[in-house]
Amino acid sequence: MKCILSFDYELFFGPETGSVFKCMIEPTDRLLDLAERFEIPMVFFVDAGFLWQLNAHLEQYPALKSDFDAISQQIARMKHLGCDIQLHVHPHWERSFYDGQKWNVNTDGCYKLADFSDEEAQAIVLKYGRFLKDLTGVQLTTYRAGGWCIQPFSQISTALSELGISVDSSVFPGGQFESPHYDFDFSAVPPFSKTYTFESDVCVQTDSGSFVEVPISSWRYSPLFYWELYIKGRLNRATHKMWGDGMFLAQPGRKKSVLTNYTWNHVSCDGYYARLLPVQFNRYLRMNHDAFVVIGHPKGLTHFALERLELFIPWAKNKANFSTYESFVCK
Repeated sequence: MKCILSFDYELFFGPETGSVFKCMIEPTDRLLDLAERFEIPMVFFVDAGFLWQLNAHLEQYPALKSDFDAISQQIARMKHLGCDIQLHVHPHWERSFYDGQKWNVNTDGCYKLADFSDEEAQAIVLKYGRFLKDLTGVQLTTYRAGGWCIQPFSQISTALSELGISVDSSVFPGGQFESPHYDFDFSAVPPFSKTYTFESDVCVQTDSGSFVEVPISSWRYSPLFYWELYIKGRLNRATHKMWGDGMFLAQPGRKKSVLTNYTWNHVSCDGYYARLLPVQFNRYLRMNHDAFVVIGHPKGLTHFALERLELFIPWAKNKANFSTYESFVCK
């Protein structure tokens, strides 16, 4: 079984984006320290829209140059350590701006690509993908949609093909969510689904599909888990405090839902989620799964999660191969 530690490299998208150094540089350096120490690759899905906007504002606001330089240096370190850099798209950056003091994020009617016309969506993906490729010198092969908003995939399939991307890793089987800003529905994908090919719909497996879906591993979480998460977070704030200094986009009703119902959610190494990694890993290993894909966000890293990853990586390394998406790319 392959074990893929994947991270969405980005700011927050709520009322406060947080700083580049607290949300991206500092926590990612801690993750890269683990990658270097244990000699494993990690995958970073870079929010290319933010980097595009950052670069576009450098001349007008020279203070942003330190952010851009720090990110560029960190990406160079990722490459040096054999980590993978891939495309992550949050299209709200098209309608967000820097006012000289902070980023003003607009997510109303523009958080997901489906909020745009097909022509606009394809142009956004191509613009961000080409920019990331030129900045990093990396041939992109894999895509992850911002906010898991990959549907409808047919809207951007041509743009992804033009960029040379044939792998997606946005789906977590069984997951579904709806809010005023974004929604997704993966309930049609059977739980614990292995890698599969598809054509125009990420939830419909086809034997001769042009694209490969490598699902983010998912898990049926009990309400008890979330009660523990919230209670321990309040009792031991220092251990469970996120590294990032921004605020999440509001998710109305979600807290009540997870505290009162069993829910399918992604396997994650963010915060308290990292506690379950060994149990989840063993379940996928017993099922003879092809890939155990973990999602994380540097901005959501905590001291607790870092300690758990430090234990999990050498333990899992004796049972599986830490990998990137390279072996899943359509040849």
